[in-house]
Amino acid sequence: MQVFVDAVAAELERPRALLKQVVDHLASHYSVSRDELGAFFTDRLSTLEDYEIDLLFSPVFTPTLTEQAAFSDLLDRQTLPAAAWPELIRRMADRPTVTRLLTEDGTAHAIRLHEVSLERFVTRLNLDVVIPDPLGKLLHSLPPPGDRALLKALARRIVWNKEPRREILFRYLLAATSEDFYQRDDLLALLKLMETYQPKDAPDLLGRIPHWQEVLKQEITAAASPKPFFAARVQELHGGGRDQRHQDNTMISGKQRELEFLGRLKGVLAA
Repeated sequence: MQVFVDAVAAELERPRALLKQVVDHLASHYSVSRDELGAFFTDRLSTLEDYEIDLLFSPVFTPTLTEQAAFSDLLDRQTLPAAAWPELIRRMADRPTVTRLLTEDGTAHAIRLHEVSLERFVTRLNLDVVIPDPLGKLLHSLPPPGDRALLKALARRIVWNKEPRREILFRYLLAATSEDFYQRDDLLALLKLMETYQPKDAPDLLGRIPHWQEVLKQEITAAASPKPFFAARVQELHGGGRDQRHQDNTMISGKQRELEFLGRLKGVLAA
């Protein structure tokens, strides 16, 4: 247990940015201005109900995939069953666990974490997930060693807890053992797609891809072709027949990358 207490504390006690969502929430719900943040954390935070604290700090203490990856090496050696999480959370609270939230001006605000924030962080680390041997061996063979901790964290996400869905990840990782095929962004896109749409298995996912591809093609075409002018005078202001409006190349590039990823995914699933 102590090894998990130390590991979680090390992650939570590092300085972390006070996200804009939190600052905006404080302003809209508690009328706290930016120069009043320190006073609020010192004098008023402890008076809030647990649900208010969780709502306020959820963007900060919901672990990211990168934060989950910090536990990959530990979880390769041992896991912690869900039944033990309340004890871990209690020990973290008794420690106490103090984090430092950094505002835009670089000021660090020390915050003693309440159990509700500790619970949010701990329960989303997937500390009880054992990666099956075949998948684990595959993860250890992927081309870039520097990505393996992140990909192990990805493989521990709850969306893969059913074998038909895990098979999708296994098949894509198997294709990714080729250095010419591997792209970390593809695997992150696959995770996002799976968590958003929750397909039940590979055939279900494969059947949805053509529709997504068609939508993306339409969006790319629309972005590359500015909307027609609603008045001749407005068209003249934009150069008449020489339309000087700029297409959104960044958005088009992003959509094109999504389309290319879906093509690779379709090829893997259809093989």
